[in-house]
Amino acid sequence: MIGFIITIIMAVVIGIIGDAIVRSNMPGGILGSMLAGFVGAWLGSLLLGSWGPEIGGFSVIPAIIGAALFVFLIGLASRAFHRTNA
Repeated sequence: MIGFIITIIMAVVIGIIGDAIVRSNMPGGILGSMLAGFVGAWLGSLLLGSWGPEIGGFSVIPAIIGAALFVFLIGLASRAFHRTNA
């Protein structure tokens, strides 16, 4: 149970760090950050492999880079969507 809680906390922290790097506003608050953390960890490990320190099942450095990339892509999609609906 404690491993699950650490995984959730790490996903939120990684999502927040990725959001701060891109300086975007990830929609959804804490849940959006958690989603960005999970997707970022998957994307980062897919693109960069699993290297660096591992906490809560996440390779931290690839996960942060993946989360920043995910938040950037969500920001682009959000701006494009708002531009076409304006």
